[in-house]
Amino acid sequence: MNSPTLPARTRIKICGLTRERDVDEAVEAGADAIGFVLYAASPRAVSAARAAELAARLPPFVTPVLLFVNESAAAVQDALAQVPGAMAQFHGDETPEDCWLASGQGRHRWLRAARIPLGAAGASFDLVKYASDYSRAHAILLDAHVEAYGGGGKAFDWSLLPPAVDAHLVLSGGLAPANVGDGIRRLRTRCKSLSVDVSSGVEASKGIKDADKIRAFVAAVRAADAANPAS
Repeated sequence: MNSPTLPARTRIKICGLTRERDVDEAVEAGADAIGFVLYAASPRAVSAARAAELAARLPPFVTPVLLFVNESAAAVQDALAQVPGAMAQFHGDETPEDCWLASGQGRHRWLRAARIPLGAAGASFDLVKYASDYSRAHAILLDAHVEAYGGGGKAFDWSLLPPAVDAHLVLSGGLAPANVGDGIRRLRTRCKSLSVDVSSGVEASKGIKDADKIRAFVAAVRAADAANPAS
């Protein structure tokens, strides 16, 4: 007898957390990873020391992720040393070599953000080449290219992404409970695995999360998983 097909399991990262209660609520809702922004220009910025305090609340198997923008290798490594088990997320103009060196030459796992142009211009972004260039990354995070660093709550045109990318992908940029299921359905078969990353879509205000929105987002991801079994 054939085994039943199991539902797919989309991993969820909630990013830009600044408060203890938001960390606790994201974990309780079922988040797999919690993101802390170590970029001073961001309204969601926290220091490495503050990220360490918040990450200390995480239970086993929930991963802290530290987001950097054009930070020095020494500063990245210092921050990672303060947050045991953390991954790095490079969100600026870092080259593959910059990321590799800042991660301690692979001592820490890391993500690389790909800034996808909005609208029809998204078709010009060569994600296959980008993933190859950053092949040492644990995953490629897809975000919208806006004037400032970060997606600015904007969604790029998912339909313009290539049909097959030899990488683990993390969909970000303008996600919310209302559209994350559609993003999962469109992209799951195009990559090794698909995760999702949300920040502004589950906020009451910048850096302040809304527990109801977090729960609704997680529920929407799980509903998409249940409707789309793994092949």
